[in-house]
Amino acid sequence: MAKNFVLWAVIAAVLMMVFNNAQTVNRGTEYTYSQFMTAVQSGQVKQVEIAHPNIKGVTVGDQPFTTVIPGHDAKLMDTLLNHRVDVIGKAPEKQSFFAQLLLAALPILIIIAVFMFFMRQMQGGAGGRGGPMAFGKSKAKLLSEDQIKTTFDDVAGCDEAKEDVKELVEFLRDPSKYQRLGGKIPRGVLMVGQPGTGKTLLAKAIAGEARVPFFSISGSDFVEMFVGVGASRVRDMFEQAKKQAPCIIFIDEIDAVGRSRGVGIGGGNDEREQTLNQLLVEMDGFEVNDGVIVIAATNRPDVLDPALLRPGRFDRQVVVGLPDIRGREQILHVHMRKVPVADDVNASLLARGTPGFSGADLANLVNEASLFAARGNRNLVTMEEFEKAKDKILMGAERKTMVMSEKEKTNTAYHEAGHAIVGRLVPEHDPVYKVSIIPRGRALGVTMFLPEEDRYSISKRGIESSICSLYGGRIAEEMTLGKDGVTTGASNDIERATKFARNYVTKWGLSEKLGAQMYSEEEQQGYLGSSGGGQASHLSDETARIIDAEVKDLLDRCYQRAADILEENRDKLEMMKDALMEYETIDSDQIDDIMAGRKPREPKSWSDDSGNNPGSTIDVVEESRDLTDADDTDDVNSADGAAGERP
Repeated sequence: MAKNFVLWAVIAAVLMMVFNNAQTVNRGTEYTYSQFMTAVQSGQVKQVEIAHPNIKGVTVGDQPFTTVIPGHDAKLMDTLLNHRVDVIGKAPEKQSFFAQLLLAALPILIIIAVFMFFMRQMQGGAGGRGGPMAFGKSKAKLLSEDQIKTTFDDVAGCDEAKEDVKELVEFLRDPSKYQRLGGKIPRGVLMVGQPGTGKTLLAKAIAGEARVPFFSISGSDFVEMFVGVGASRVRDMFEQAKKQAPCIIFIDEIDAVGRSRGVGIGGGNDEREQTLNQLLVEMDGFEVNDGVIVIAATNRPDVLDPALLRPGRFDRQVVVGLPDIRGREQILHVHMRKVPVADDVNASLLARGTPGFSGADLANLVNEASLFAARGNRNLVTMEEFEKAKDKILMGAERKTMVMSEKEKTNTAYHEAGHAIVGRLVPEHDPVYKVSIIPRGRALGVTMFLPEEDRYSISKRGIESSICSLYGGRIAEEMTLGKDGVTTGASNDIERATKFARNYVTKWGLSEKLGAQMYSEEEQQGYLGSSGGGQASHLSDETARIIDAEVKDLLDRCYQRAADILEENRDKLEMMKDALMEYETIDSDQIDDIMAGRKPREPKSWSDDSGNNPGSTIDVVEESRDLTDADDTDDVNSADGAAGERP
């Protein structure tokens, strides 16, 4: 109403100004008072209309004119009458009270209109709810049951999670089935999982299967610059949800508003804590929200407030983990429906060659493959494009414009061959997938290892073997270039080997001298997250010295072991270097030939492949991608999560 009133007031003011201007049109020639008196005395004026001090008149020739009396002229009437001028008297015009009020209030109305316009823009434009006072209104987007097309058929790779949430669908479809036996459906479901595993997609599928309204909002949408806005938005969101019950509220990234209270810098009851308190009350307070189910998603459940996770609020936690080999194959089939794929594309083979990929990674794989096919002007996406896309994601994009000198290429070939040979010969190490000296991403060369089977932990022998393979590149450089000729390309290898060794001693309890005790506690600080490790303050100086000595001893033993392996296989090192210089990239079949002392076979193209390609080295844990090695003088920004150290 206020907006409409301001609009009509502005329109009325404009019309009045136009009307007044129209009245002044065709007023005729403007005479000075002297010219007017001269015309009267010469008999040229026929008629005048006096509205003091304005005079409008008509000449003998019917030409209109106007003039203004500069002051009081007592002889004016006598002069007009003596020269037979027809005189008409008229009282001065007075503006109406409404017109005077409108003109006086016009500046204020304009200021109010401008203020309302800017306030409305701050609330999201004309589509915002409630106008300029809608700060406390919820920003949740409502999707009706007809707008949600996602079903459980569109969700693959998380069968256990789907089973956990099917009860919600049955309850929303038929609440009486549970209520007649006294059962209560969970008020809230917390979906926990790494980024890209399909938490949001699963929530949409629940709403699509249940055919109920779906409110979607992000955790950061609650908090605003104004105090109390977050709590108000929570109240408004639940009020809307009650009107639409039964329905689903989905809060994405709930850790933005649900972090533990009382741990901020300076303490105090800040805006975020007020919002969290209101959310706790709405989920399980005095008022009952029957038919309203809250689903939240996060990849940081460790920072959530305990009150949010207690029974009665988020009763159930559904873990949406990374898919296994069967789940990856199902996900690939879902995404391949939208892409014209060739007959040679084998989803099972791609699933075995993509260990640790999430649903989002697999969707990206299919998209990258389709882009490769489009660049080649192909009508179908073949297995060759999928292999190129997989290599790009795993090892980085090729830098074809980067020109390396022959000496640099030779050094890189020795370095990568050292990694591959040591990794091939040490026990319980992942098989070599590919070795390349083509620059990819920030790396000058890449040695890629893939595991053979699903693996959820790593043995003591496997950790030591991983450290040995990491040192293989540096040792190969020393053997060929001398100790003074080694480069900085092994900096990332040394960093990762050191982290392996320190966790080996302080975290995993594998040191015989120190025993099965944890010496490296990661202090949790609510406002900073994990402190990033380091030695705990309770360690004595003597214990710290023993830890350092044990770490150095482990690294020295692994270094010497890798050096012995490469010394015994010096001829294989030279053969692999020559193969890399000739082909730039070699696969597991060519590496088998080299290790058997044979000349490596020619690389196989996908058109000639019978399906036994190097990508079929079975697969599987998420950490396998962390074992990708790269040679880069700028330190490759590779993941540090070692096998056995869960993220």
